[in-house]
Amino acid sequence: MGLEILILIGGIVLLFSVFLSKAMYRFGIPTLILFLVMGMLAGNSKFGIIEFNDFKLAESIASFALLVIIFSGGFDTNWKKAKTNSNVSIALASVGVFITAFAVGLFTKIIIKDFTWLEALLIGAIISSTDAAAVFSILRSKKLNLKNNIGPLLEMESGSNDPSAYMITIILIGAITNNGTSIFLTFFLQVVNGIAIGALVGLLGVKIINKIKLEVDGLYIILSLGLMLLSFGLASYLGGNGFLAVYLTGIIMGNTNIVYKASLTQFFDGFSWLAQILLFFTLGLFVIPSLLVEALIPGILIALFISFVARPLAVIPIMKIFKKPFKDSILVSWVGFRGAASIVFAIFVFSNNLDKGTYIFDIVFVVAIVSVLMQGLLLVPVAKKLDLIEEEDSSSLKVFTDYSGAIFTDLLEVHIEHGNEIIGKRIKELEIPDTILIVLIKRDYEMIPPRGSREILEDDVLLLAGATKQDLLDADKKIKGYKRQIEEKNNTLK
Repeated sequence: MGLEILILIGGIVLLFSVFLSKAMYRFGIPTLILFLVMGMLAGNSKFGIIEFNDFKLAESIASFALLVIIFSGGFDTNWKKAKTNSNVSIALASVGVFITAFAVGLFTKIIIKDFTWLEALLIGAIISSTDAAAVFSILRSKKLNLKNNIGPLLEMESGSNDPSAYMITIILIGAITNNGTSIFLTFFLQVVNGIAIGALVGLLGVKIINKIKLEVDGLYIILSLGLMLLSFGLASYLGGNGFLAVYLTGIIMGNTNIVYKASLTQFFDGFSWLAQILLFFTLGLFVIPSLLVEALIPGILIALFISFVARPLAVIPIMKIFKKPFKDSILVSWVGFRGAASIVFAIFVFSNNLDKGTYIFDIVFVVAIVSVLMQGLLLVPVAKKLDLIEEEDSSSLKVFTDYSGAIFTDLLEVHIEHGNEIIGKRIKELEIPDTILIVLIKRDYEMIPPRGSREILEDDVLLLAGATKQDLLDADKKIKGYKRQIEEKNNTLK
């Protein structure tokens, strides 16, 4: 197949996905279903036009796409909101994942006699994490604000449980293939190196971004991408959990005052969507519809078991320990979609040449489809039945650190008078809190976009947007305070 045809197919897939996703969201179905189906039709179906059987390349594509999704999830996490439930989220993302994996493994062994215990547990590990992208795409599309700070809890749990599932999956694959690696050493290196490298790259990255002065604004995006890849690559090279490292790096960078934060947030939001499209379309190419028949019944049974037994078994006791309301536990149990990470981890089975690799992949595929369809369609009715949806203005999900929607609700104009110290400075050099965004510069009769390299001139009027009136008043005092500081110095000299 020529390059022109591949490019044409890529363009059609992207455009079709964007337009059709709007209709799918109306019913609460994440677009991952669409991408998978399109990949299936283009690949091994009777309509297939793409022949793709390179498992190693697919693993590389899937790993890259997943690290982009996880980094973006960390970058979007609002730590101020999430930290109130961070202990619960961490418990669910660690202990909860282990409980889910073991319970599903036990059930799989019961219904599939041909599986060894390690193979059954491998199924449990692969589907033990939830899909943050699917969860929050539905919450955003439905414009839901959940009560009792459940949104941030789900966000942090979904973003941080993928590394746990990855770690268990890798350990089990190593045990099945008898690669001689110590389970305890692997566990130790995964956790310690992942946390250390992720935190180190995140903290250094913030300093580099704020200290370096690049002449081309777009290079800040390239710099951030480099830091993301450095975090994953270095942690993986040293035997650590690259996905855990990337998630921590994203959280640190996304919750620190860095230049061009608004632009970076928007970029990674779009980039993560592109990664999802690439990921699910690629994985769909591997699915052979005729072989799914064998995996259909066990896949459906496992999907029902994890939704109604394993996930509640992991969530409810942990939520009870932290004294959370029972109805909160029910909703958190229900929001446990299987998706991106599960199918990516299933592709690792292919690349390691496990005997039942194809069968395991097909089962995971069926589980993901059933989970997203069933739980996605019923998420809103369940949340309403439990009375956990905020009735106030829900124009956007108030969980993320992006700079749009309901986050900035108030505006203020600040006139830059003669003698103000910020005159002549570039916007990216201003020490403005990350709760404030410069929306526009009014200069005479011009409306000037606030690019980072734009200089502030005398008599400019800065249009500021802030989360609260108090944030704007504080910013106003800070900006006007530059002028008072200079006047005080002049009076002292006189």
